[in-house]
Amino acid sequence: MIQHNPGKSPIMTRILATALLALLFCTTTLAADSQEGKELRIAASLGDDETIVKLLDKGVDVDATNQFGKTALMMAVENDNMETVALLLSRGADVNARTVAGCTALTFAAENGHPAISALLLERGAHLYDRTRAGWDALMIASRYGITDMVEQLLYKGADPKASDKHGQNALMMAAEKGHAETCEMLVKHGANINSTDKNGSTPLILAADRGQDQVVETLLRLGADVNARDHDGATALIWAAGSGHYRVTKLLLEHGADVNLADNDGITPLMEAVSSSSRDLVELLLDQGADPSRKDHQGRTALDLAKKRHLEGITDLLQR
Repeated sequence: MIQHNPGKSPIMTRILATALLALLFCTTTLAADSQEGKELRIAASLGDDETIVKLLDKGVDVDATNQFGKTALMMAVENDNMETVALLLSRGADVNARTVAGCTALTFAAENGHPAISALLLERGAHLYDRTRAGWDALMIASRYGITDMVEQLLYKGADPKASDKHGQNALMMAAEKGHAETCEMLVKHGANINSTDKNGSTPLILAADRGQDQVVETLLRLGADVNARDHDGATALIWAAGSGHYRVTKLLLEHGADVNLADNDGITPLMEAVSSSSRDLVELLLDQGADPSRKDHQGRTALDLAKKRHLEGITDLLQR
């Protein structure tokens, strides 16, 4: 019997060699494309339209991405290169391409405050409702940064002011927390729910009070925010403001009818929170507005007990008057 070599046949060897050569060719081509794609993105960042035209005419993919999924269009948007953005769109750039993190050209325009570019993107079909991985759409991003003219533009185009991210926070909450009073007013004017709540039950007013954003607090109260709304822990804006030591915000809330003795689910009152923040001025303000120093939390402690435990002599004197 003839003994056959168990190795590959000549035909199979030729097939494998051909496949290997093809693979090497493709790898080389991809590497070249990647380098030219990088050149395209750099040119877009610099607004070098002449180089962009040359590269695209050579056949470079207009939507070539880096490792993060960013395209030349996105980089042109980030750098406010309006003419380059228009050029790339005219050459077929995908206006709704997304990065690994879910960002689009429109969300980059919102983040960087380029309303003229966002107008062009919307005109070319940019999706208003696309979200980043964090769950933010362009309206939320523009609101976080207080870019009011872009917020107005997006709302006019149909952006939803009631949409929320994965934490239940909407554009109004983001603007309130960051201290953008004008943006808050714009959002409320276009249908944002002023008493909406996130997953913790916090309203825009509570978020603003906790951060000491007095102008936002004043704006929201003027527009009809519920001053005594409570989060899931039963805490009000007044409790958050007092606990964070924000005197002006506390005063504003009291002037607009905040209940000075409304306690949270643990029986903690605004006065107790003021003691915890070690603010003598806040304690005095709350006492002047009718705060009851005899109130006890669910552990049986009064504001005076808390002051003594922390050796706050000035506050202890106030509470013992």
